Amino acid sequence: MPAPTVASTSPPRPIVRFFALTFAITWALQLPAVFAKEGWLPGPLEVYLPFAMLGVLGPMFAATIVTARESGRAGVRQLYAGLLRWRAPVETYLVPLLLPGMLLTALLVLLNGAGRHGDVAFLPPASRVVAALVISVGEEVGWRGFALPRLQKTMNPVAASGVIGILWMLWHIPMFVGAGVPLSLLVVMSLLFLGASFLHTWAFNRSGGSLLVAVVAHLGAHLNNSHLALPGEVLPLVVHAIIYATLGLTLLRPAGLWFAPGSRRRSARTSDASGTFSRDVC
Repeated sequence: MPAPTVASTSPPRPIVRFFALTFAITWALQLPAVFAKEGWLPGPLEVYLPFAMLGVLGPMFAATIVTARESGRAGVRQLYAGLLRWRAPVETYLVPLLLPGMLLTALLVLLNGAGRHGDVAFLPPASRVVAALVISVGEEVGWRGFALPRLQKTMNPVAASGVIGILWMLWHIPMFVGAGVPLSLLVVMSLLFLGASFLHTWAFNRSGGSLLVAVVAHLGAHLNNSHLALPGEVLPLVVHAIIYATLGLTLLRPAGLWFAPGSRRRSARTSDASGTFSRDVC
């Protein structure tokens, strides 16, 4: 008599291929610039920077390649169609776009009143907003457009968000090194990226899987980005990380997303959701 089969909870092979290819593409394009900055490769850093900037699009390239292999052109069209899915609850746009940055500034103002001396906002010029939008699309096509829906088929949204959050942070390491961010801050960075991943999952799921909402959520981190205070001041990054972690976990829990896929309680609660590197590296 054959043994009963047990449903696998391990990530499917396309997910593993996606993460491996994402790291391979981005790090292959960005590490030469890091090595040149450290003097380990010849030539001026400017020669390597265009490739490093292209590396930011690694998640999009990887998602496109794996999707094409998995389901052909139709699958690729479906992947990018999420960018046009704009009908979503207004809070899924406004909360991740504006609230973390507003809270960051508010808390830094309070800290300045208590004796801190430093900037309370880290706003980019218009040209960098355009670049941030390109970065947001390049990353979110992969992280939320490809990886999150597939991971949520085998694990609950909190676990799926945690996997993406940690890998998302590790993927940034060449950018951190290139921007002069001390790697001793990786623990704080982990809290920031985990919190952002939780918040983005809430927005993505509540919007019914809108990739456009995920892009807007990502853009919000760039509109008031505590990374711009580094390496001179760490406190804004710590405050930003706490804000994202608190928001993400607070919003996920009442949405019923702490439960495993298919659980009755979760289904009931979520039925309404169908010369140097830039430091702006979220």
